[in-house]
Amino acid sequence: MPATIYLHWAATPYSWVRSGTYHTIISGDGRLNRLHAYSLDLPAHTWRRNTNSVALSCACMGGQPDPWTIPPTEAQLEAMCAEAARIATSWGWGADAITIQAVMTHAEAASNRDGRWMHENYGPVIWGGSGERWDFLQLRKNGPTNGGDDLRQRIRRHLSEPKPAVAERLSFRRASTMEARDQELAVEIDANGTSWARAADLLELYEIPYEWEVSRQRILIGSLDVSPTFQDNQVQPSVGWPLFEMGLQRDQAPLILRGILRENRAWCRVLEFAEEFGISVSFEPFKLWERRGG
Repeated sequence: MPATIYLHWAATPYSWVRSGTYHTIISGDGRLNRLHAYSLDLPAHTWRRNTNSVALSCACMGGQPDPWTIPPTEAQLEAMCAEAARIATSWGWGADAITIQAVMTHAEAASNRDGRWMHENYGPVIWGGSGERWDFLQLRKNGPTNGGDDLRQRIRRHLSEPKPAVAERLSFRRASTMEARDQELAVEIDANGTSWARAADLLELYEIPYEWEVSRQRILIGSLDVSPTFQDNQVQPSVGWPLFEMGLQRDQAPLILRGILRENRAWCRVLEFAEEFGISVSFEPFKLWERRGG
């Protein structure tokens, strides 16, 4: 089946984040919560369409009894379309490739609107379906039923916009060092006062096996005792630097964290690394100790 991006809503509150179903969940404020590598096939987001596909979902439409009491926010819609555009770019797609065969809402997929008859019609009733799934049939309550067309047009717009200027990148103020496992660790302090270190330095310091996949810009971790926490403050594309991902080699390849590519090296936030890998921390001065339980 050709590569496809599917657009969903999760029928949840704005803050809902859970791994296993969608590759990325977009919170109500537009924050991207990347949970799985896009190269991985997840088993249950779009019936009979899970192979060679990516699932993006907005955490919204969970109001009871009226789902529209938690509608998709404009920040969510824009963030979802911008992320779809980034995926399209990574696949070598231009704006002309954003068709209903390439990017579909769950409403459209459920009704086989791309012309591929994959299953019985469980989409919107107005399209002859059973009404089980109608994600983004409309983008607002009582709005027009052209949600998929609207979203694809937004994605095309993102693909046509010039790339952000380098000046918009998160800036770094100074180099420093900190103590980690009784050794000196080189760090960089950003404009917000956050400490960053080279991911390889941290992994080697804590003897955590890893493999760097250049083509996918990700680090795969071989450790069996890491359980990602899926924190809601992941590094966002708005930092302006190219991003890399750190994930596990097992199960559904859940992501541990995201960092930036700077000076041809992978950098991650020191405190986030410590939290994800169970490393004890003390402050004043900021120090990393041993991994808890290891």
